[in-house]
Amino acid sequence: MATKHILVTGSTGYVGGRLVPRLLAAGYEVRVLVRSPDKLRDVPWAGQVEIVQGTLQDRDAMAHASAGIDVLYYLVHSMTGRGDFELEERNAAESVASAAREAGISRIVYLGGLHPDSPDLSRHLRSRVFVGKTLLESGVPTVAFQAGVVIGSGSTSFEMIRHLTEVLPYMPAPKWVRNRIQPIAIRDVLHYLLAAIDLPPEINRTFDIGGPDILRYGQMMNGYALEAGLPQRAIASLPVLTPWLASQWVNLVTPIPRAVAVPIVESLQFDCVMREHDIDEVIAPLEGGLTGYRRAVRLALARMRDGDVETSWQNASVDGAPSDPLPSDPDWAGHTVFTDLKVRETDASAAQLWTVIEGIGGDNGWYSFPLAWALRGWLDKLVGGVGLRRGRRHAQELQTGDALDFWRVEAIEHERRLRLRAEMRVPGKAWLEMEIEPREGGGSRYRQRAVFFPMGLSGRLYWIVILPFHGVIFNGMANRITLEAEKRPA
Repeated sequence: MATKHILVTGSTGYVGGRLVPRLLAAGYEVRVLVRSPDKLRDVPWAGQVEIVQGTLQDRDAMAHASAGIDVLYYLVHSMTGRGDFELEERNAAESVASAAREAGISRIVYLGGLHPDSPDLSRHLRSRVFVGKTLLESGVPTVAFQAGVVIGSGSTSFEMIRHLTEVLPYMPAPKWVRNRIQPIAIRDVLHYLLAAIDLPPEINRTFDIGGPDILRYGQMMNGYALEAGLPQRAIASLPVLTPWLASQWVNLVTPIPRAVAVPIVESLQFDCVMREHDIDEVIAPLEGGLTGYRRAVRLALARMRDGDVETSWQNASVDGAPSDPLPSDPDWAGHTVFTDLKVRETDASAAQLWTVIEGIGGDNGWYSFPLAWALRGWLDKLVGGVGLRRGRRHAQELQTGDALDFWRVEAIEHERRLRLRAEMRVPGKAWLEMEIEPREGGGSRYRQRAVFFPMGLSGRLYWIVILPFHGVIFNGMANRITLEAEKRPA
């Protein structure tokens, strides 16, 4: 039997990034469509897939990516609600449906959201429903899975539950903490997605999928507390907390930025439980049955303790963050640009310096004036940014595209250079670059550069205001990094 060819859209996302290596392990030929191929540069499986650059709305790119494909996975969605995202998702769904039909693809697999039968769905859920309907009416056999809260290391829902529970011994909560939810473990989601490849062509419908437990959101928080060895949390339902206020609260006490918190909170306004269990008739669960909520939490915590988080919500693009890479120095001619350059000579080798640089951020901090970094993170959260508590995917290793507190890894060359692009809210575009130059005879030269492209008058004023702090923060950072590197084993 000929090997099936699979196209995965959303391969840089939380679910898609876990699905691709499992498809490869199962022996399928995999192609991925990505907006920015650089995000896959350091992914272990990047060399085993065919990469096509483009977006779902780009019909030429979709036509190219769909050629010769047997099964297409639609795993892209907008969680930020930026602009007219419903129109963007409609255009994307119509583009994919058209490309799949014209390419003769035999199956579309879509992952949408579990929702009640209600005319008052949130914008996010309403858009998810429309995408599923468009694909089901494409003329290509489609299976549209509808899942609720996904529990796994690095998932948005898990991180929201984790931080709300760990930060708040007493939880003043909106009334939706009493709503019923049917969570599902990421391992079960991936099982259904993989099994969908072999479904017969006459199946063209939605399937609700969920785990074995139906819980209230408050019960999920206390279930997490039990698995994490924390005391049970007292939870008070307050009807005065509107979805908007609740999302601001989530933004402040968790790493989830406001742009992501809003659609999540809006989607929790209803009971989200399976209305049918027809999936059991076509796809059997994993051996041993579906994963219960507490076991899913236990597995996620174990992954985190082992530093084995495959993918994370953190690596999703942030609304409003600059997406253009840092222009090269000659391209700056004629533009206003501010820089802060620090150079240090050190006896540490390039390898010693690199261990410090690659481990920066997250629990390791930024090696200077922690109070100032924390304050900048809180200010960013107050204006709807990601803040510092987003942390990092892995304690010591970085990949291109990784989130790192309120930065994102834009370029990485091991033992040579790390360049970070700012995703905090600033009136302009900002980068932080750390470079290593080995010296003849031993030791290294450490070069640290902050680059800021201001936007209008506010951008220029912003740079003037923070300039004195840079003198303290960036000087201290360069000094501490080189001193710490000298302490590391040679």
